[in-house]
Amino acid sequence: VEVKIEVVIPEKERSKEEMSPNGKASPMIYKVNGTARHYHLEEHPIASNPYHNPKDVVEASVCHVKDLENGQMREVDLGCGKALLIKESGEFHAVGHKCPHYGAPLVKGVLSKGRVRCPWHGACFNIGTGDIEDFPGLDSLPRFQVKIEKEKVYIRASKQALQTQRRTKMMAKCISLSNYNLSSTNVLIIGAGAAGLVCAETLRQEGFSDRIVMCTMDRHLPYDRPKLSKSMDSHPEQIALRPKEFFCTYDIEVLTEMQVAAVDVKSKIAVFKDGFKMEYNKLLIATGNMPKTLSCKGKEMENVFNIRTPEDANRVVKLATSKNVVIVGASFLGMEVAAYLAERAHSVSLVELEHVPFKKFFGERVGRAVMKLFENNRVKFYMQTEVSELREQEGKLKEVVLKSGKVLRADVCVVGVGAVPATGFLKQSGINIDSKGFIVVNKMMQTNIPGVFAAGDAVTFPLALRNNKKVNVPHWQMAHMHGRIAALNMLAHGTEISTVPYLWTAMFGKSIRYAGHGEGFDDVVIQGDLDELKFVAFYTKSDEVVAVASINYDPIVSKVAEVLAVGRTIRKRDVDAVVFLSFRTGDMSWLTGKGS
Repeated sequence: VEVKIEVVIPEKERSKEEMSPNGKASPMIYKVNGTARHYHLEEHPIASNPYHNPKDVVEASVCHVKDLENGQMREVDLGCGKALLIKESGEFHAVGHKCPHYGAPLVKGVLSKGRVRCPWHGACFNIGTGDIEDFPGLDSLPRFQVKIEKEKVYIRASKQALQTQRRTKMMAKCISLSNYNLSSTNVLIIGAGAAGLVCAETLRQEGFSDRIVMCTMDRHLPYDRPKLSKSMDSHPEQIALRPKEFFCTYDIEVLTEMQVAAVDVKSKIAVFKDGFKMEYNKLLIATGNMPKTLSCKGKEMENVFNIRTPEDANRVVKLATSKNVVIVGASFLGMEVAAYLAERAHSVSLVELEHVPFKKFFGERVGRAVMKLFENNRVKFYMQTEVSELREQEGKLKEVVLKSGKVLRADVCVVGVGAVPATGFLKQSGINIDSKGFIVVNKMMQTNIPGVFAAGDAVTFPLALRNNKKVNVPHWQMAHMHGRIAALNMLAHGTEISTVPYLWTAMFGKSIRYAGHGEGFDDVVIQGDLDELKFVAFYTKSDEVVAVASINYDPIVSKVAEVLAVGRTIRKRDVDAVVFLSFRTGDMSWLTGKGS
């Protein structure tokens, strides 16, 4: 028996490409001297079908058809690149072998019910189509057709697809964009983060060919915001989620350095801070959060930073090199910044009100293990205290005074004490906002106002994993999913959100992966060795596992995420069996079915 694989374009996606008669690059809109103006970029179409050139095709024998059992995956080498060969329910499938997000090897991921989940950050891909089904990341996997002939397995694939290991889904374009009034759009997206971008892309993927306008207070096109604290010296173009040409090719207009000051939901008009007004038909609010600032004396002086932009992060790295750094707040941002600067700065001090970092999120035992890792890397903690004053010398920061009386030398101060939803401009709009400032949405990301949707860090939504409790989940992965669900329901698909929250953080070469929603957990069951930072922690509430975290225990978090995603309940008494079956044996048969 032979298995042959070749790249194909699904008929559904071909039809979407044919929906757009507009072959011209659309204008992007940028703010110039306070006025929104058009300009055109040279069009660089994104290649969609790698089989136009027969010389681009490679074919190689890789294995016997009986070499794979049901539920198994194998990374196979074609000489000029690799593919992931999968067998499930008696059928063979083949897709790209690397996750398009950060390049994780999918063969080490989790295969379950027609999709493979990334072992690093939890993105999911359909094994039949290669399409991305859960996030983070924007691109899908290239799909290769499988044929069975004789007793050998052959793979026939495009060299280009093997080398890029990613596929941008076919998208519609805007019809007759030049006929539109500058101050009117069908879809207006306030915010250009992950939620806003995924919403715009999903609309185009689903064949939407009317006008889409995104607006952002930022000066840059959408970028990979988590890298601001994980890779602080990255320049904007290095962390851009899409190149400029992408927005032109798919007619997604962007207004940069433009702040919405108010929304009139009755008239369907967004009013910008500079007085510019824009009418809309559908609205997505994805404004995210704004960092909290210190309330002490000296908070406004030079060299005190909230890291919000690439320029902020770059400036901190430059000023902190061989200098004294004080970080206020053992938040994810604060801890990641401390880890990044530890080898660059002369000293790094971290001030935190709690007695252990991450106590509310990871629990005291895991928090102490992480704290020890930092202390072993020259980070000094000042716990259970706050900043009372920032002192200057010749206009620049010189010292940080703590309420405990301790005085810390400081050339740079980074503030990471949390954030608040950026929804102040909506207070008089009639859109339902809760007591903490979060926009309240349903499972379809709809607000109480017809045609108005909200997504990302600024919302609370019903989480199926926690019995539809209204929660705020400020994760990068969740923002992606929110954007997709909002777009589908702008198109009246009636799609409800169904995903397991997934996040990660990286510090001193150690990655903590986390899935679920552990708010209010009452116990932590730990397997492995905390001292060696090789463990998995199960967070339980009333005997039910609600979240899991791990270090050096891949792919246990992705496996548990799949268990929760199919609706199964893991009890505290099952933890030993879960670890043994999923990590030590690799057996995933316990995923089948629902219930406990």
